[in-house]
Amino acid sequence: MGSSADKPKLIINGKRVDGRGFSEMRPMKIEAGVLKNADGSAYLEQGKNRILAAVFGPKEATPRHMAKADRAIIKCRYAMAPFSSLSEHGRSGPNRRAVEIAKVIREVFENVVILEDFPGSQIDISIEVLQGDGGTRAAGITAAAVALANAGIPMKDIVYGISTGRIDEHIILDLDMIEDNFSDADIPVAVSPRNNEILLLQMDGGMTKEQFKEAIGMVMESGKTISKIQRDALLEVYRKEEKRHEKNKKQ
Repeated sequence: MGSSADKPKLIINGKRVDGRGFSEMRPMKIEAGVLKNADGSAYLEQGKNRILAAVFGPKEATPRHMAKADRAIIKCRYAMAPFSSLSEHGRSGPNRRAVEIAKVIREVFENVVILEDFPGSQIDISIEVLQGDGGTRAAGITAAAVALANAGIPMKDIVYGISTGRIDEHIILDLDMIEDNFSDADIPVAVSPRNNEILLLQMDGGMTKEQFKEAIGMVMESGKTISKIQRDALLEVYRKEEKRHEKNKKQ
């Protein structure tokens, strides 16, 4: 949140600075199965965001004393590459923000992965922000859900993440970096679309009850689009595999 003194103009002629409407998402593209050495992976573009998610496991939990006899454990790593944004320039290794984001992402997936199927094991989720332009924790959740599904790990649902917020009296969806920094409210949200259960909701700033209701309505509506993009990315992996099998049969 920026101070009112240095706040740039975020709404111009009824549109946001990048030309989007208030409830309009940035263009999103997801590709699954992009990493050969991971059990599951996904690459996501959302506006200028570029995010890579990889999943390893289930595998033996290490160190052994962390293993749970009745279920698997999830370990999550979230990192912004040193070249991902001006604010990250020259920085290496996890910082406090990255550790906090990794923790909330892990808690999201602890609610949907069927951990009881893999007692004593560990599932690793790694999220690398190659280029960041706001809303990266929500985008990381969207990508990681596809990577988990690509790894064949059983889940109750394929969750998605998206941010919402407020600029003056306007409720907006999918905040980019400048909106993230200078909006009056910023709310990253993660949702299980099967029953619209909210698994993550963090708020920086404030809203009235009516504004909050409008914001969550935008999130749920956008989830229909995001879920379809996630499913299509996973289906494309199987289509490619079928084509490869057909080609091998003919040879």
